[in-house]
Amino acid sequence: MTARLLVADDEESLRWVLEKALRKAGYDVTAVADGEQALRAFEAEPYDLVLVDVRMPGLDGLAVLARLRERWPDVPVVVMTAHGTMDTAIQAMQRGAYDYLAKPFDLDEVVLLVERALTARRLSQEVTQLKTGLSEVWEFGALIGRHPRMQDVYKTIGRIAGSDVTVLLRGESGTGKELVARAIHHYSRRAGRPFVAVSCAAIPGTLLESELFGHERGAFTDAKERKLGKLELAHGGTFYLDEVGDMPLELQAKLLRALQERTIERVGGRESIRIDVRVLAATNRDLEVLMREQRFREDLYYRLNVVTVNLPPLRERRRDIPLLVEHFLAKYGAELGERVVAPDALDRLVGYQWPGNVRELENVVQRAIVMATGGVILPEHLPIGPVSAAASVAVDASLEEIVERKLIECVRGLRQHASANLYELMIGLVEKPLLRAVMRETAGNQLRAAQILGINRNTLRKKLTEHGIDPAEFESR
Repeated sequence: MTARLLVADDEESLRWVLEKALRKAGYDVTAVADGEQALRAFEAEPYDLVLVDVRMPGLDGLAVLARLRERWPDVPVVVMTAHGTMDTAIQAMQRGAYDYLAKPFDLDEVVLLVERALTARRLSQEVTQLKTGLSEVWEFGALIGRHPRMQDVYKTIGRIAGSDVTVLLRGESGTGKELVARAIHHYSRRAGRPFVAVSCAAIPGTLLESELFGHERGAFTDAKERKLGKLELAHGGTFYLDEVGDMPLELQAKLLRALQERTIERVGGRESIRIDVRVLAATNRDLEVLMREQRFREDLYYRLNVVTVNLPPLRERRRDIPLLVEHFLAKYGAELGERVVAPDALDRLVGYQWPGNVRELENVVQRAIVMATGGVILPEHLPIGPVSAAASVAVDASLEEIVERKLIECVRGLRQHASANLYELMIGLVEKPLLRAVMRETAGNQLRAAQILGINRNTLRKKLTEHGIDPAEFESR
């Protein structure tokens, strides 16, 4: 997109000259006569860079600079002045100006400075995005995936994160339900507030009530002091209830009331405590069957099931396995040592059924890193049996994904090489089978083949010769 520049100077002729020169350089320019107009213009529509004169009636340039830095600290501001004193220059830089121009100045110098400032801002934004991305990669690593069903999960997270709607996460064990819950919290307005998780399957039913709602001192034999429950601790943030299908029936009524009334009572207490939490629940159980068996309350089901997110098992998105493997290799590489995966070992990983899903894959890769002391993970380092050749190919993989997977194997380990002539090598490897496929399709007709390929006939002849392809072998007999 075209960068948008704001020029503020009380000298009309200078505004005109600057606007003309910067527009000629390809920028979208707005020019105003004083500091107040500059701030109003920026309020209405932020700009990518500001050039502001120091001496202006009313609000001067240094005051404009201070206000801009306070509210929009990432926007570069260039200060201009005909009074090029050292004191003014020092003040401008101390208040956060990107640079300082003393009048009269050369217009080419201005254009060069603007280009440099915009480049610096872009690089700064990229670094910020990279740092944010790196911090999220490890936290949400198991959400890596290009499969359409995972893309649907990402889209749903984006749609629901900004609201407080209750979400029910469904999927087999190990598919990453808690990671999705944490991602929803991370991108919500409650980010930075508590994310509190409780697993109904991990806590005995007799203790679960106290864990959820807390208890008062003396509420039961071992209650030596007051304890705050997880719902109370999650106040202002997100409460994640894992394996909700395993919650005892008698507790479901109390949970339903807490969700409806937004209040809780500690065990042994009489005080109603208001809570402000967003509830995310998860299960690998068939809640509809549990309801028919009267082991799960129908009213609680509808309270939790406002929005449903279904996570696919790993065996239904095999194309994502190489991506996940690369992620886990990087995740544990610094601690356990860098490893690469041999092609036949990767085939075995792709073809395996993964009953434990992504969690099992992570454990297998971590164990393989430890076992592969030679630096290469081989099939014998994997605690899973051989798979059929058909199963080792992701049936839903696109041509681009198949090619990328093979290229990952080819380029792995080359980062230390100063030069490997890899581009020419890869182009050659792809070009030859492409030429053969087109020649086969056209029965050796070089004119038709050149048309399909979008190259001229002489170029085609040259490439056929380079790759040792004889057109006669494709001619119809």
